[in-house]
Amino acid sequence: MFVAEILKTKGDAVFSIAPEQTVANACAALEERRVGALVVCDGDRVAGVFSERDVVRALAADGGAALGRPVADYMTAKVIFAEPREEMSALMSRMTDRRIRHLPVLEGERLIGVISIGDVVKCQIAEHAKEADSLRSYIAG
Repeated sequence: MFVAEILKTKGDAVFSIAPEQTVANACAALEERRVGALVVCDGDRVAGVFSERDVVRALAADGGAALGRPVADYMTAKVIFAEPREEMSALMSRMTDRRIRHLPVLEGERLIGVISIGDVVKCQIAEHAKEADSLRSYIAG
């Protein structure tokens, strides 16, 4: 299965935040949207990803003062991207090897979605269930 197929099923909603927004604003957005990460966008450009993990690191480094500082101070700036034509197995390997839970999906320079590790696992489970059903049908004759 390809990334584009997952985005068709899950939708292309991308929750983003500007780099100058505060960590407190980002925390509120994470909670409100019930997501684990926000794409940090500077205009049309992806500047980084701000995740729950970044919140923990910010608080560990600067305590409560981190909440008033900009997201840009703590975001993951070296963003790893996915492409619509990539296979899910390639994403799973990349996410596991790099310990990444969210990958923005770019088509050319345009942000078209986000794939989470949960999306990848859900896809794998669905594929295994489909394969098991096919084998059961084959065996049953």
